[in-house]
Amino acid sequence: MRLTKLFKEFFQSEQSSGIVLIFCTLASIVIANSPFSERYFDLWHHKIGFEAGGILLKHSLEYWINDGLMVIFFLLIGLEIERELYGGELSSWKNASLPLLAAAGGMLFPALLHFLFNRGTEFQHGFGIPMATDIAFALGVLALLGSKIPASLKIFLAALAIVDDLGAIAVIALFYTNDLSILYLALAFGVYLGLLTLNRLKVYNLWVYLIPGLFMWYFMLQSGVHATLAGVLLAFALPYGDGGENSLSYKVQHALHKPVAFFIVPLFALANTSIHFGEGWIAGLKTSNSLGIFMGLFIGKPLGIVALSLLAIRMGWSRLPTGVSWMHIIGAGFLGGIGFTMAIFITLLAFADPQTIQSSKIAVLLASLLSGVIGYLILNKRIHHVEKHAA
Repeated sequence: MRLTKLFKEFFQSEQSSGIVLIFCTLASIVIANSPFSERYFDLWHHKIGFEAGGILLKHSLEYWINDGLMVIFFLLIGLEIERELYGGELSSWKNASLPLLAAAGGMLFPALLHFLFNRGTEFQHGFGIPMATDIAFALGVLALLGSKIPASLKIFLAALAIVDDLGAIAVIALFYTNDLSILYLALAFGVYLGLLTLNRLKVYNLWVYLIPGLFMWYFMLQSGVHATLAGVLLAFALPYGDGGENSLSYKVQHALHKPVAFFIVPLFALANTSIHFGEGWIAGLKTSNSLGIFMGLFIGKPLGIVALSLLAIRMGWSRLPTGVSWMHIIGAGFLGGIGFTMAIFITLLAFADPQTIQSSKIAVLLASLLSGVIGYLILNKRIHHVEKHAA
């Protein structure tokens, strides 16, 4: 199967950033448990801001990363979703149905498992934490297996993770919204409708979209709905055209790949994985919340992905991609349990208690690590099986 130039670029940047992410995560954890930990924590909580037009915006560095820079991450995710819908793996039902249904299973099963562990408790609100797959880490593990992995499996996993992210964005908008301001929300969507009008009028000047997009971000920030939604809305407002190299959507997507992969997401990792393994951290893993997160990612993810894939194939709604076996689907299911970026992001929205946040992050990291290792071993075994029969 011939991979498009843009998908190759996407895959290569994501697999490389997976290695950078691992390094940043390990560095953050080491520093957080070193003699420099206090200064390290103070760095991320240092207040910075500005005043413009009587509006004062002063927040911690961590806040600006999570609510500011991560909007650009979601803009890129939105552009990836748009491209898949218009001309990629999600452009036809026969192709889209398998990753779409697999992603649905991969979201519902983990959320259900966490809910069953935490129904009626103070941790119930964390059901969204094990729902999403981290694209960078999942594709990074696939990259370690080399060219012997079918290209169609890479596309399946990327499409699944993109749909997963779309689902996570919807969950954030619906369930992790603070005090809702109808006025600011109306202003945000008013700007969005204006951007869509510019799209219909075939306006191709990028700044005409970015400047109103900045206002849309501010209004969304003030509305109580998480501001990162503005990034996704902006992505779908940018003109897609024919999707070629001269289209505005392509140019923005192309320009964002490396800054997001090698600066924004690693910076997010540094700011949010500063986990201090203090006294009692093992006890924190025994809470129903931590167990729900771990079981959701490590058991719920592969179970949901494989079960819904099997249902889709048996019912005739979908077909297995070329060169992909059920062993590949099972391995990809475990890679879907790598929840890192989105899982930690939703953790910060779901809980305010620092101890709960810390134990949740540890559960996410352990489940993601184990899921990645098991997924790698299954896919590597499949490669050896194919080579043995070929010989």
